[in-house]
Amino acid sequence: MDETFDLIDSSIQQYCEEHTSPENEVLYGLYRETNLRVMRPRMLSCKNQGTFLQMISRLVQPKRILELGTYTAYSTICLAEGLQKDGWIYTIEKNIELQDIIEKYLRAAGIADCTKVLFGNAMDIIPTLNETWDIIFIDADKTNYINYYKMLLPHLADNGIILADNVLWSGKIVEQIKPHDKDTKAIMEFNNYVQNDHSVKNMILPFRDGIMMIEKI
Repeated sequence: MDETFDLIDSSIQQYCEEHTSPENEVLYGLYRETNLRVMRPRMLSCKNQGTFLQMISRLVQPKRILELGTYTAYSTICLAEGLQKDGWIYTIEKNIELQDIIEKYLRAAGIADCTKVLFGNAMDIIPTLNETWDIIFIDADKTNYINYYKMLLPHLADNGIILADNVLWSGKIVEQIKPHDKDTKAIMEFNNYVQNDHSVKNMILPFRDGIMMIEKI
């Protein structure tokens, strides 16, 4: 979750949004409130990305989902779309100041009872979770993407899916890295690491800021 810029031409982006199913009232309300009340609202998932997450969740029908980087819970609500009746989504957020808006919209979406919101450092929390994950969504600090991947891949279900956001990083991944740009360097290293991991199949979806989809095989 970081402030990035769309790589697709704005007119094409608008066309895509106009030809994507509309958000429900809860997601639309959350989108508006986040933009009005919360700093750096561009960290919020857009309607297109949210719809994609909903579709993936409905296809997988997961029992356990892990999200790294809740922000205001837009993506959390989308990911929970396909949860089985006894399923759970765990979501980790470092900024406890977002707790009120997160809890408000989880209740509004009707998923508060199947969501475990964990506040703190994901690197500390992940080892305490004794679960096998059907979907993992990585959208947290970029410098730990490889660490998250290494920690979580052994706990991904067979044919489970990892989705990693921001892997095109505003196009910086094909530019000369500036000496102090740790985030771009980390994203490039993560992309290369996954590409060379023969235990998975992977592809980058080039919409918004890029999503790496990774399937355990």
